Amino acid sequence: MDRQNTLDFLKSTAFRIVTIALLAQAVAFYAFSRTEYTPRAAPFAVFPTVLGSYQMAVEGVVEQEVRDVLKADDVLTRTYAGSERIPINLFIAAFKTQRNGKTPHSPKNCLPGSGWSQLVNEQITIDLPGLGPSKVNHYVVAKGDDRSSVIYWYQSRDRIVGSEYLAKFYSVADSIRYNRSDTAIVRVVVPVLNGDQATADRRAIDFIHAAFPAVREALPR
Repeated sequence: MDRQNTLDFLKSTAFRIVTIALLAQAVAFYAFSRTEYTPRAAPFAVFPTVLGSYQMAVEGVVEQEVRDVLKADDVLTRTYAGSERIPINLFIAAFKTQRNGKTPHSPKNCLPGSGWSQLVNEQITIDLPGLGPSKVNHYVVAKGDDRSSVIYWYQSRDRIVGSEYLAKFYSVADSIRYNRSDTAIVRVVVPVLNGDQATADRRAIDFIHAAFPAVREALPR
């Protein structure tokens, strides 16, 4: 390649793309080759049994075969109930790292296998205590005559994300900038009674308002 052709290549879009790709690979290699920082967190066994006006009704158990699939470092599944005595399930799966294939499983991927079908799939905005308006996922699922309202999100470094793709993007960014990839998935499930979807959604959001300060405190920032 003569001098002129070389100069033309260096100025070309193809050269810029190749350069950016190589830099990205170098940064990613540097980030993931370092010993990762994994922040400490208290075990979910000490998570509060009282959340505002809600009290724990049932301490759930996650079977070992489910834990093997989740690959989470700590899991919480509890049923709480308020003055209306309506059971509300809180599930949290925490991951100290997302390296070696450890990553949260989207609840929507588990629905068909457990017999639930999806009726509503959307993102909504909830005003979370201490963080303000945040986008989360809202699902309505059905199994026979049963209906449930499901709200879930991904939480990393005090950041709430609804989109699983955006959560993965931030995971890479955090690995590069902060040398950490810890994350968690938080899910709330409320039964829909007598076909009253609006009331189920209201109950879910009210519970989230009560539970979020404790959830935020339990996960690394």
